[in-house]
Amino acid sequence: MINVNDIKNGMTIFYEGNIYQVVEFQHVKPGKGSAFVRTKLKNLRTNSTQEITFNAGIKIEKAQVNKRALQYLYNQGDTYVFMDNTNYEQLEINKSMLEDYIKFLKEDLVVEVMSYNDEVIGISLPEKISYKVVETEQAVKGNTTSGAQKDAKIETGYVVKVPLFIETGEEIIITTSDGKYSSRA
Repeated sequence: MINVNDIKNGMTIFYEGNIYQVVEFQHVKPGKGSAFVRTKLKNLRTNSTQEITFNAGIKIEKAQVNKRALQYLYNQGDTYVFMDNTNYEQLEINKSMLEDYIKFLKEDLVVEVMSYNDEVIGISLPEKISYKVVETEQAVKGNTTSGAQKDAKIETGYVVKVPLFIETGEEIIITTSDGKYSSRA
């Protein structure tokens, strides 16, 4: 149990039967009344975000979430298969748990799989990942306004906006937090 005043961003807590990750928090001390902590929490089971306000001084349970580095191998219908490179144990995760991450999964990508009491609750991707551009349009001559962009399809099928100079076959780096082009690889 931890005091609600001691929570930090990224911390995982167990509250009302759910496992949450603290996205942001704010200690508020109003002129009248007692202090409280306003939090924005991400439910790790459902990937939904909600705001919860706690009175200052109450205790909440800290969730011990284990993280293991696993390599993505392949998908088979609605099941995605990952492998632990230390003992070659394979783990299957349902597609519904990976909704936000499927567009970034490519073969041999190493991700962190998070679990709570042997229940898989999600994955964490690297901050930036390199992908090969498999399809993009040709840049139109004269269309050179500052910051002009075009669509490019990467090897996972995800379409991202890229600068006009990017061609088919090039490697680009995408930031996984927002899904945007970062740079050439």
